[in-house]
Amino acid sequence: MAESVLSRRHFLGSGVAVGAALVLGVDLKTADIAAATPTVRAAFAPDAFIRIASDGKARLIMPQTEMGQGIYTALSMLIAEELDLPLDGVTLEAAPANDKLYGNPIFQVQATGGSTSMRGYWLPLRKVGASARAMLVAAAARRWRVAPESCRTEAGAVIHDASGRTLGYGMLAASAMLEKPPAEPKLKEPADFRLIGRSHHRLDTPDKANGVVQYGIDAMPPGVRFASLACSPVLGGRVARVDELQAKSLPGVKQIVVLEDMVAVVGDTSWAAMRALAALDIIWNDGPLAAVSTETIRADLHAAANTEGHVAVDTGARAKLSGDGVISAAYELPLLAHAPMEPMNCTVHLTPGHCEVWVGTQAITMAQRAAAEEAGLTPEQVTVHNHLIGGGFGRRLEVDGVRKAVRIARHVDGPVKVIWSREEDIGKAPYRSVYGAWLEAKLDNGKPVAWSHKVVGPAVIGRWLPPAYDGKIDIDAVDGAAETPYDFPASYVEWVRHEPRGVNTAFWRGVGPNMNVFATESFIDRVAHEAGADPLAFRRSIIGKLPRARAVLDLAATKAGWGDPLPTRSGRGISLQYAFGSFLCTIAEVSVADDGAVTVTRLTTAVDCGTPVNPDGIVSQIQGGMIFGLSAALHGEITLVGGRTQQSNFHDYRVVRMDETPRIDVHVVTNAEAPGGIGEPGTVSVQGAVANAIYAATGVQLTRMPIDTALLAKDRRA
Repeated sequence: MAESVLSRRHFLGSGVAVGAALVLGVDLKTADIAAATPTVRAAFAPDAFIRIASDGKARLIMPQTEMGQGIYTALSMLIAEELDLPLDGVTLEAAPANDKLYGNPIFQVQATGGSTSMRGYWLPLRKVGASARAMLVAAAARRWRVAPESCRTEAGAVIHDASGRTLGYGMLAASAMLEKPPAEPKLKEPADFRLIGRSHHRLDTPDKANGVVQYGIDAMPPGVRFASLACSPVLGGRVARVDELQAKSLPGVKQIVVLEDMVAVVGDTSWAAMRALAALDIIWNDGPLAAVSTETIRADLHAAANTEGHVAVDTGARAKLSGDGVISAAYELPLLAHAPMEPMNCTVHLTPGHCEVWVGTQAITMAQRAAAEEAGLTPEQVTVHNHLIGGGFGRRLEVDGVRKAVRIARHVDGPVKVIWSREEDIGKAPYRSVYGAWLEAKLDNGKPVAWSHKVVGPAVIGRWLPPAYDGKIDIDAVDGAAETPYDFPASYVEWVRHEPRGVNTAFWRGVGPNMNVFATESFIDRVAHEAGADPLAFRRSIIGKLPRARAVLDLAATKAGWGDPLPTRSGRGISLQYAFGSFLCTIAEVSVADDGAVTVTRLTTAVDCGTPVNPDGIVSQIQGGMIFGLSAALHGEITLVGGRTQQSNFHDYRVVRMDETPRIDVHVVTNAEAPGGIGEPGTVSVQGAVANAIYAATGVQLTRMPIDTALLAKDRRA
């Protein structure tokens, strides 16, 4: 089969005129940006983030990665707001790998994840813009010999109303560099915002629609060849033998690279490499983890729950959890894959003394260091071109794909693009770990007087960001458990570190709160049931110190029609959370068929994430996160037999389809608080809300995801 020369890019871009002006988010490669825009001299470069050329164009050196979450638009709004520029007056250039200049203020490394982009850059980027504006005003005032206070800015120009004079930023760029940056630049008051708080279309959408945008998988350096790889199907396994005869006879095959734990075929086209890889006869030595299965992983998890852990919170609950009125329950989440729509890929050109990498990564400096280690070079000898990402979800916080690509590139003369098949990615990637939670509560006069939450799971932060781990508490593992929206008179939160055998674990969209909010909100409903209380009224009665939590609870309940009658075997369920610096309440409405099949008919969410920078973007993120979380609730599970993952593609690792997608209503609260995170809260809220709605509809509380319809069948209960 010959490959068509008509690519998706050519098809989508045909008939579309592409002008010389750069559209925000077109490409992350600096060289491509320069080629696509007029050559201009950056006369004003007051810091690591802002460049204003003599033609007045402002450029933001973007520290974060765009992976569909809209952060290119939202962060650009901060700069444009404080600089008094129109939003389309800011163009982008991806920041090079440099933790010192571009490290995420929360992580201290150059990484995009954990719903931290807006939380981390809300003040720093506004101060960057305000400082640059002050320097431009000072330059104009000096030229006009007037007081800076008598000048104002608007639409990329400094204006002196008293004399009617105006100077564009481009005309001031060179002289503004001579001005001293203010020690503490004056930020705009919220009442003066022109952009922040108003909905704006995503600026990268047009070029995604017409095919101009380049993702990592689109990188095509001259002379590139294509590689398809197969890693050991069992973690820790090794190659025993490879029969290459049939594969070598296929057209387009250039070489076969056999390493100790993987095999790659390099070809002229990706199709040639994939065909040849399939034709290889590979015998694997599975190693000591070949006996691992889903059953052994679950048994290990439950055994770990019987051990002592590290205490995250202790306000005297343990002494009270005895006698009558003590309620207990255990909850569990399975292994999950990330399955981003853009398959994992990395292009590498390794030459003596230098390594060039093209990739879409959430952690560019980690990718740079990983490439350097595998190539035997220093990080300074590695150049990483970071691209837009077609789905990250935490998968691209890992750099295992970069390591594998560099290892293959060491055996290839010239650039090589390594692409993981969907089966390779789902079957052998790092997974969201199994998690367990064991909870207890004691009721007195219908209210919990003591609350205990034991979390069992891995230390992903401990591995990924060691400085954030003190050896006792992994902050991600207890996120959503150590701090809840509720006021318990006495609490006890404990974490047991447990690394599952047979798999590597990684962050997954929603991270630690996925487990802890699901467990907490499910158990709240269980305790409310034991107290004979309505779940909404029960929650309202135990919220005291966080009025923003009660506000989103009440708003969601009102919008969802809480208390309105529903048909038989239908129900509504609540999930309330404070996580990622945001308050969010979701109410799910479900119907359960007699055979146990669950249909989620409606999801209603109220979200208070502080100042809503781009409200439309917030709604989009909640909607997308909910669909991601609903896929996990209805279908998501990775299972192992004989050390091997049983799922391989979307036919058996299901995502929610169009006919399964419920009506989703999102209501954004507006206030002047500092922004919270929004990329992950929607994912977190779904499982608890849906499980509680099923509980209301059937009287059966599900304690493990995904939903087991057999437990809900009407005849089973009879």
